[in-house]
This record gives sequence, C-alpha cells and structure tokens, in this order.
Amino acid sequence: MTTTRIGTDDPRMSKIVVHNGVVYISGQTDATATNIQGQTQNVLTKVDDLLSQAGTSKSNILTSSIWLKDINRDFQGMNDVWNKWVDPGNKPVRATVEANMARPQLLIEVQVTAATE
Repeated sequence: MTTTRIGTDDPRMSKIVVHNGVVYISGQTDATATNIQGQTQNVLTKVDDLLSQAGTSKSNILTSSIWLKDINRDFQGMNDVWNKWVDPGNKPVRATVEANMARPQLLIEVQVTAATE
C-alpha cells in the first residue's frame, strides 16, 4: 500500500493524495473572478490541473462535493459551467450544498476524488 502526497508546501494540507489507486484533491476555490460562472470555470481548470499532476483526468472522477455561498442565486450558473466541463460519458456522483465560505469573495469550492488511469 503506497500513499503519495503532492503539493505539500501548504502547512495545513497536501493538494493531492494518491492512495490505493484513488486520487483525492483538496478543495479548490478562486478569488479572481467576480461571478459564479468565472469562479466555477477557474476552479474546474484547477481541478483539471491537479488531476493531471496525479496522472488522471476528469473522465475518472468518482465523486464531487460542491459548496456554494448562495445556492439559490448560483446553482444554475454553476451547473451551466459544470455541464459543459464534465465528461458526459463518465459523470461522477455529486453533492452540492450551501455553505459559509472562508473568505467573503469566494462563491464556490469544489473537491473531487478520482481513480488513477
């Protein structure tokens, strides 16, 4: 049983942990865009990058957890971006909830687990 940790510069966490053929990435946020579509696109780009660093892709995502600051306002806008991004032949299970965010400008956080390729 091997565990590999990638992106360990942050004193609080690893960006990626790979264990027994499963890739776990830390929650991803974006504070550069000011709307849900922009933040969602930027976050999903980060997810793609982290999965690539772990040797896998969005086609192997098993689960996704999504936290929205305001689910009533942002659910549809987030889904518009998500639906264009997700692999239609390999959709993961997903949960989306409303949550307080760590910083006021954050509208979304996404965390996924994926199988290795």
